[in-house]
Amino acid sequence: MAFDKKLLDIVACPVCKGKLEFDKEAQKLICKFDKLAYPITEGIPVLLENRAETLVAE
Repeated sequence: MAFDKKLLDIVACPVCKGKLEFDKEAQKLICKFDKLAYPITEGIPVLLENRAETLVAE
């Protein structure tokens, strides 16, 4: 099941309520402000803070 990119217009980071970016390759939604990545499972974003991964600086 594919992620519907139209959802990006209505979903927000649950921590800061900011805009999320879709990482197609990793199948995650990224909050650059909080440096968190939320997984997408079977086309559904899991927007729970305790399921988010912390992004490390590259």
